Amino acid sequence: MTKYDAIVVGAGHNGLANAAYLAKAGLKVVVLEKNPWIGGAAVSREIQDGWIYSNCSYVCSLLRPEIFRDLDLSRHGLQIVPYGGGVTCTSSGDILGNYTDHDVQRREFARHNARDGDAYHRYSTDVMRQCRFIRPLLLRTPPDPTSFRVRDIREMVYLSREFAKLGEQVIYDTIRFYTMSIADFLGEYFESDLVKAHLSGSGIIGTALGVYSPGTAYVLLHHYMGEVDGSSGAWGFARGGMGAVSKALASSFKSFGGEIRTDCDVDQLVVRGGKVRGVALANGDEVHADIVVSNLDPKRTFTKLVNEKDLDPAFVERARNFKIRGSSGKLNIALDGLPTFPALGPDNPLRFGDMHFIDSLERLERAYDDWKNGTWSKDPYLDLLIPSMTDPTMAPPGKHFMSVFVQYVPPKIHGRDWTDADRDAFRDTVVEQIARHSPDFKQLVRHIEVRTPRELENEVGLTEGNIFQGELTMDQLLFNRPFPGYAQYRGPVKGLYMCGSGTHPGGGVMAAPGANAAREILLDLRKPNTVPEGWTDD
Repeated sequence: MTKYDAIVVGAGHNGLANAAYLAKAGLKVVVLEKNPWIGGAAVSREIQDGWIYSNCSYVCSLLRPEIFRDLDLSRHGLQIVPYGGGVTCTSSGDILGNYTDHDVQRREFARHNARDGDAYHRYSTDVMRQCRFIRPLLLRTPPDPTSFRVRDIREMVYLSREFAKLGEQVIYDTIRFYTMSIADFLGEYFESDLVKAHLSGSGIIGTALGVYSPGTAYVLLHHYMGEVDGSSGAWGFARGGMGAVSKALASSFKSFGGEIRTDCDVDQLVVRGGKVRGVALANGDEVHADIVVSNLDPKRTFTKLVNEKDLDPAFVERARNFKIRGSSGKLNIALDGLPTFPALGPDNPLRFGDMHFIDSLERLERAYDDWKNGTWSKDPYLDLLIPSMTDPTMAPPGKHFMSVFVQYVPPKIHGRDWTDADRDAFRDTVVEQIARHSPDFKQLVRHIEVRTPRELENEVGLTEGNIFQGELTMDQLLFNRPFPGYAQYRGPVKGLYMCGSGTHPGGGVMAAPGANAAREILLDLRKPNTVPEGWTDD
């Protein structure tokens, strides 16, 4: 049987990025994927004839441009089409538009509250300052603050130096920012409840926390860190759906001689003498390599993929306690035409962006209350997009595809597993909220795919349906992600590495965890010349 230099478990975008860098450095690499398709959550599937669904992740911004260039993803067919703007429709029939032009946005806020228009410049400046501080850290390995190795000391000095550049007042503000709730943070700038509700959605997406929960201000920053075509904070659609990202990464990987095996379910790591020797498949076969890289989340990796007898009991307990609470669901909808939204009027360009229908912080917090009470939100926060307006390849001519991300959706209903009846009732809740703002929406619906945490876990492998592979809270960020002492992509077994979103810098389709893990593997193999320029932590 063929022996590989490295096995990557899971063909999600981070696994594919990791494999591509390793193969580019000359390693013989195989990616093993349990499903018949690749991509993990970044996947495009033709569920309904003629319609292409981005049936999990649905927009692109966080994919690092350095990785885009290193792996030549444009040559492999990846095109990100930016979309502009968005809107919150209010219960009174008004709207609050989200515009890419700074001055237009300021005037829109001022239309609802004069002081909020003045505050917008200060708000955007402060948020972008935080983005500029953290963005360079995305492709750096977190230091171990307890280590006295030269590399860790050097990285701690680097972080201290960059932090000091912010200045005394900004340092105080930054420390507060990382621990604040999104509601409290926005309350320091804005008066209008509508403005605060409009902006706060980015602080709760994918997170089992409410707008008044400490730590949600950072989640907003996490969503603002991306860029499209050099425009900071912009978002776009991958032409052909989010599977185009995975397809391009896979094509790049294969161009370096890599191999992908689908329908290949990994049952367990093979560990002998305290070292990884390969993996055992569900069908009984073994695949051998001295390096195994897990693209699975930390909880799934260390409680299911690795035998407990090969791990320290204290480490296993830490993996079990890793916070990975699911809170999201999704509807993918095939439409026979373009629905109208009377509040927007005809031909409003805001339709090309994302639409939201919750217009107060109280409604957002009550939506979270439903999650805490063990059920889906009866008045949910929706992030609704119609990608086919920008990318016509996703639907037949004259037809459209609608993507609806839903917050909050619990992994269990009152402590029990989801049933098909629960799923249908959840679907109806979402459909009714959309229909209240679009009178012709229901009659245009051709097909609906419903994704609860049950489907996200069983089909995609996201434990509890958590889209970030772990909460983005201070106790699980930087050198604490996923666990203190294991934030540098190496597992507790020699030869085992982690490259999923459960590692630094976290979730979203950014591919940084996969690329960072590849760097650490190549450094361990004493292949420093294969590490992309500027990626070492010097």
